[in-house]
Amino acid sequence: MIRIDDVHKDYHLGETVVHAPRGVSLEIAAGEFVSIAGPSGSGKTTLLNLAGCIDIPTSGEIRFPARTGTSSRCSEDKSRDSSSSRSTSSRY
Repeated sequence: MIRIDDVHKDYHLGETVVHAPRGVSLEIAAGEFVSIAGPSGSGKTTLLNLAGCIDIPTSGEIRFPARTGTSSRCSEDKSRDSSSSRSTSSRY
């Protein structure tokens, strides 16, 4: 299962700030199939990158609730994974 709660991602392009996605919330159960549709630039690929922990949100949370009642977040996983070849930065 994945739970996405009020996720925002902001990109700074010079003096312009691009907000995509803005305030997305959803829950996807284990074994469930979903599709994401929207116009170009609406944040579809960014949402998938956030859900896959390739990127981290500017605000909001992405959680992976475990069956034991605990959960983890992408930002926690990235901070623990010091062997990752990717470097990321985040501001909250």
